[in-house]
Amino acid sequence: MTLLARAGAAARRPLTWLAAAVLAVLIVLVALPLLGLVRATLADGDAWVDVVASPLSGAVLWSPLAGSLFVGLGTGILATVLGAFLAWVVVMSDVPGRRAIGALAAIPFALPSFAIALAWESVFRNDRIGGSPGLLVALGVPVPDWLAWGPVPIVLTLVAHYFSLSFVVIAAALAGVGGDLVAAAELTGASRLRVASRIVIPAVAPAVLSGFLLAFAEGASNFAVPALLGLPVRFQTLSTRLYGAISTGDEARGYVLSILLVVVAGVILFAGNRVTRGRSFSTITGKATRARVTRMGAWRWPLGAAAWLLVIATAILPGIVLAASTLLRRTNRLDGGLTLHYWVGESDPAVSQGMRGILRDPTFLSALGGTVGLGVAVAVGAVTIGALAAYVVRHRPRARRTNAAIGLLSYVPFLIPGVALGAAFIAQFGAPVGPFGSLYGTFWIIALAGVAASLPFAFQAASAAFGQVSVELDEAAVLSGASRVRRFGRITVPLVSRGLANGGVLVFVTMVRDLSVVVLLVTPATPLLSMMTFRYASEGFAQQANAITLVIAVISVGATLLARRLADRRPDGRIDRSST
Repeated sequence: MTLLARAGAAARRPLTWLAAAVLAVLIVLVALPLLGLVRATLADGDAWVDVVASPLSGAVLWSPLAGSLFVGLGTGILATVLGAFLAWVVVMSDVPGRRAIGALAAIPFALPSFAIALAWESVFRNDRIGGSPGLLVALGVPVPDWLAWGPVPIVLTLVAHYFSLSFVVIAAALAGVGGDLVAAAELTGASRLRVASRIVIPAVAPAVLSGFLLAFAEGASNFAVPALLGLPVRFQTLSTRLYGAISTGDEARGYVLSILLVVVAGVILFAGNRVTRGRSFSTITGKATRARVTRMGAWRWPLGAAAWLLVIATAILPGIVLAASTLLRRTNRLDGGLTLHYWVGESDPAVSQGMRGILRDPTFLSALGGTVGLGVAVAVGAVTIGALAAYVVRHRPRARRTNAAIGLLSYVPFLIPGVALGAAFIAQFGAPVGPFGSLYGTFWIIALAGVAASLPFAFQAASAAFGQVSVELDEAAVLSGASRVRRFGRITVPLVSRGLANGGVLVFVTMVRDLSVVVLLVTPATPLLSMMTFRYASEGFAQQANAITLVIAVISVGATLLARRLADRRPDGRIDRSST
């Protein structure tokens, strides 16, 4: 058969057209925005020179880059240490209440990163930049500048948010270390230290590195926390600097900084992959065994107290502080009495410049509907595209080039920090393209950017779901004469629906609490809760900002618990209690 004949035969297959459609969508959502970003920087011939090699470079690039690297490194190291400690406590120790500790340890990542930053500000804010000081200053406790503002509180609040990432990754790795291996080593007379250094640590080394790299990349590219705790004292990172450039009309330099931020994140993750490539860390044998629990003896209660203190300080106290601050009539002052005005109060010129409580504010209600609508739209869009991409890759194993292109385009957004991705969409869709008008200022540009940002997770979740469905089921249906559409609807969809629903809920949570992706795209015509929080906090309306943050936290945590319930549900509809 000639090449032309083979091409014609392939074109008549429905999967070929589906693969082409998926690839086209990925090109529009991922490749074109990045190309538009590069093209926009080249249109201004001086932009790269101004950013990289001019008298302005120190303030525009090198100082923010140093800030990003410091924040990323501090976040990565501390988050990995704390996450590894909690993972070991939950999986391999006999500390009391370790299952509850594990459940609470996952909550901080479900919260918006700015929730912990606002809680920190409510407690530690001093009078360096004016405004109402925090609770400690109000109680007469002096708070030094380095603890109230700048890199130290930024790192600490990001660690409180991202250590959950390291915990989840490392805990999963520790659970895979067979107890039979540890028991066999102990029978040979190996000490606990030798077992840990020769078996346990090498086994979880890739997970520890992955947790560090994820926390490093997320910390270095985070926007919300450095903006709230750094910008008031002119501490800049690449994310805040490119936001300032684009929001003040200096788009070309902002786009250059966006590309450099993408490069930094890509180099970090590539270096981590190179470290573990070609090395074997296998400890899983053919016989399934539980992780071996270490008896801690006298250390059982002190370690338990440390673990409980950590999860209470990061998962429970921020919510209590935020909730209490919304009830104080005077910002962060206990002597002004309590009030529900910031929740349900009518307009009063004597309180908060006449602003109504958020539940009576039409802008808040509009932003609430827009946020939930955005989360649903992005979840449906990302999971649909991810599921179709995973289905195509699984059922066209010989189309290696197409599958490689789909996999690459589905993974690339993981390397793009949220602010940089928002800048890429402005560069590509912020002006009319052919017969299509500008999308800037509309709901659709935010939704498309959210779908693009969520593609890596949606594709991986869908790939895992489809990977659990045996091809033998499909082959049996083929023998019975069922069409591909019927096989997909009657066999594949019911079997993968739980995994896809779980992935969709987690995508929804990410979008509801995300600020980085949307901060450059939101306009007054498209209000969102995360942007309202950022604006209120920046303008000094702490109670309103904290109240809206609590609403976001309730939605995020509620959806996360739903996802956990879906993950634990067995095919017969009952809940699998063994994993909780």
